[in-house]
Order: sequence, then structure tokens, then C-alpha cells
Amino acid sequence: MNAIARTTPDAAADPDTKERTRRREQEISAQARRGARREAAATLVLKAVPPLLGFALFVLAWHGIATMIPAIPTPGATWHAAVPLFADPFYRNGPNDQGIGWNVLASLARVAAGFGLAALVGIPAGFVIGRFAFLNAMTAPVISLLRPVSPLAWLPIGLLLFKAANPAAIWAIFICSIWPMVINTAVGVTRVPQDYLNVARVLDLSEWKVFTRVLFPAVLPYMLTGVRLSIGTAWLVIVAAEMLTGGTGIGFWLWDEWNNLKVEHIVIAIFVIGLIGLLLEHALLALARRFSYGTH
Repeated sequence: MNAIARTTPDAAADPDTKERTRRREQEISAQARRGARREAAATLVLKAVPPLLGFALFVLAWHGIATMIPAIPTPGATWHAAVPLFADPFYRNGPNDQGIGWNVLASLARVAAGFGLAALVGIPAGFVIGRFAFLNAMTAPVISLLRPVSPLAWLPIGLLLFKAANPAAIWAIFICSIWPMVINTAVGVTRVPQDYLNVARVLDLSEWKVFTRVLFPAVLPYMLTGVRLSIGTAWLVIVAAEMLTGGTGIGFWLWDEWNNLKVEHIVIAIFVIGLIGLLLEHALLALARRFSYGTH
């Protein structure tokens, strides 16, 4: 530092001095980049180690239980059964003999239909219920009564109404996944600051403008939370519904494998169901982070 301070203007202008300074700056920059990379790698390791350790302990526990209970397949046996299963997941040998890929797609199609209908009805209903206190008080006991009902209890009503398994399964998804969207949207509307509504009243905004400019931005995080909860409910419902109604779908495939005593395939189905549910939830979490107001 003192050497730099004693450098004369002529020395500072010397080409060798400039070159040394430039190299020093490049070295400092390279060290900073290496430090940043090391820090990023350490952060990645710290994030990755706990889940990997948890999964390893899970596999060890599974292997230990399978060793004590021979009816449960070991992780190795399950893996060997999964390899040919996923080698051709989209084969077709008739309506009741299809690859696991077709069954997953059939379940996702039913979930999309039932969940989409629930969103089309539940989100607007939540806005209306939350907007008007009298309507909120009127519908609260009905929602509290119907919300805890098991999806399997709704399935016979669907079969009675539609006389077919596929629409009955969609009905069960609809009626079970609608409540989180209704409740969370209504709660979000009731928590909109009164000052916002007072300003809208002073500006003499129409109800539509109040909805689009005041309510919707404020309620969006609550609404997306309801959507995320509903998609998980919809995926749970379809598996149970398909086990009872038959046809195609991951739930029916699981039950069919049980009837054929293919326990390895049952374990595979459990992992597939869990993985798809996890992907759906994470997709909606990413959507919620993308569109949530006031979180950045």
C-alpha cells in the first residue's frame, strides 16, 4: 500500500507497472470467481446431502423390513421389476392390458377434468362468498358439513347420477377438490384491507373494476394456495376412485396388480403415484411464487 502511495506519476505511467496492475486485477477477479463457485458448490452440497441421506436411510429400512417379512419385495427386486415395466410404458394389448404410461395419462386426464371444473366453479364462488358477509355466513355451515366427507362416499352418488364410471370419478374429484379453492379464496377476500375498498368506493369504481384492480391482486396468493391444496386432493381422490370403478388409470392398474399378486408392481405404483403428486405440487408452488404479490 505504501509502495503504491510513493509511486511517481512517471512510474505509474510505466507500461510494466500497468501490466502488473492489470494482472493483479485479473488475479483478484479470478480468485473472487473461484470463491463464488466454491460457495455455490458448498451450498448445493448442504442442500443435497440431507435429502439423499434421508432417502438412503429409507431404502435401508425398507430392505430390513423386507428381510424380516418375505412377502414385501426388497428394493433390488422392485428395481428389477421396474426395468421391464418402464422399458415399454406405452404398449397396448387390448383395453384391459395397457402399459403403465397409458394408465397414468388416463388418471391425469380425469384429474384435469375434475380439477378444472372445480376451479371454474370454486374460485368465482369463493370471491362471491368472501365479498358478501351475509352469503359467507349462509354458506359456512354447508361447506363445513360437506368438506370432510370422504371421496368414496361421493362416488356412489356420481354413479347414480351419471351411470358410468368415468364421469363418476370426475364428479368425485370435482366435489372433493372444490372446497380448498372456495375456502382459501373467500378467506383472501375477507382479508383485503378495508382501506383498499374505501379508496375504490371514493373513486366510484364499478364492481368489475374493484374485482380486477383491487380484489384479484390481493387475493391471488390465497387463491393459489387453495389451488395447490386442491390438486393434491384431486390426485388422492382419483387413485381411490379408479380402484373401485375399474377401467383404466393408475388406481385400477394398482388394484389389478394386487389381484395378480404382483407385489413389486404395487410398490412401483406407490412410488409413481407419490412422484406425480410431488411434481404437481411443485409445479403449482412455482406458479404461486411466480404470481404472488408482495413476496419480492
